[in-house]
Amino acid sequence: MKRTERIDRVELMRTFIRIVESGSLSAAARQLDTTQATVSRRLQSLETLLGVRLLLRTTHAMKLTDDGERCYHHARRVLDSWLALEDEVGQAEDEPVGILRVRAPHAFGQEQLLPPLMQFLTRYPQLSIEWKLNDRSVDFLSDDIDCAIRVGAEVDPATVSVLLAEVPRSVVVSPALLAQFATPVHPDDLSALPWVALSTFYHQHIELFKGGVIEPTRVAISPRLSTDSLYVARNTALMGLGVAAVSSWTVEEDIRQGRLVHLLPDWQPSPLPVHLVYPWSRYYPARLRRFLEMMREVMPQMAGMRKPLA
Repeated sequence: MKRTERIDRVELMRTFIRIVESGSLSAAARQLDTTQATVSRRLQSLETLLGVRLLLRTTHAMKLTDDGERCYHHARRVLDSWLALEDEVGQAEDEPVGILRVRAPHAFGQEQLLPPLMQFLTRYPQLSIEWKLNDRSVDFLSDDIDCAIRVGAEVDPATVSVLLAEVPRSVVVSPALLAQFATPVHPDDLSALPWVALSTFYHQHIELFKGGVIEPTRVAISPRLSTDSLYVARNTALMGLGVAAVSSWTVEEDIRQGRLVHLLPDWQPSPLPVHLVYPWSRYYPARLRRFLEMMREVMPQMAGMRKPLA
């Protein structure tokens, strides 16, 4: 009976933490895959057990009480310790178990990263992964994810951010479109061509660097199309809509086969950093630690990637 009570208390704390971090009972219920009534009942049970009010709720808002604030921080520490215990007891050689929730960009997540992901799952049969593809900024609490692979994003000081690799970029155009203009010999000549803007990284101008030159050359562009999709930028460049600056790995074969022309190869946009980011915590489970180890090893070796330059 005592063991049952302890398990119940851990579940109550887990639910309370999820309520606080997700911002509402309904969001917590979705993330815990249960009903809002169950979440509310667990909150009431925890408040009864502790003899204090933890949350002040109205129709449109929720606020921690002072006791709730203290409870949250204590519960977070207790749950981290419990996760460490679950992770280690009975697991040979720190074997990862459970579910790892990862967000990855669409382009990487549906192509480049799948082979190492399959190998990772084969190596650790007790582990499951929720593979969520999304290019938006990361909100670990409301999105209910453990870590995210971010390309080109600024480092958030509120998270742990590990630089894995860099993605070189190339400026490309279709031969048919290029034939309609004078062949560019300097970055300034690119302004005369129509463009496809990859809005995540450039809009009305793009900066190009030449080897050994510190200061970039800024090129003003007039996009015919702006998109946040790497594949849309590459595909519309293939169709002859405009010039595009895209990750080199997506167009290597197109350039080789003559479907696209690599413009001014001596001038390159700056490479995009690739980070693995995850929230700060007192304890990181083996599934996250092993995933980080794998990403650090395989990411720089992927086609079109390179190790970060010092």
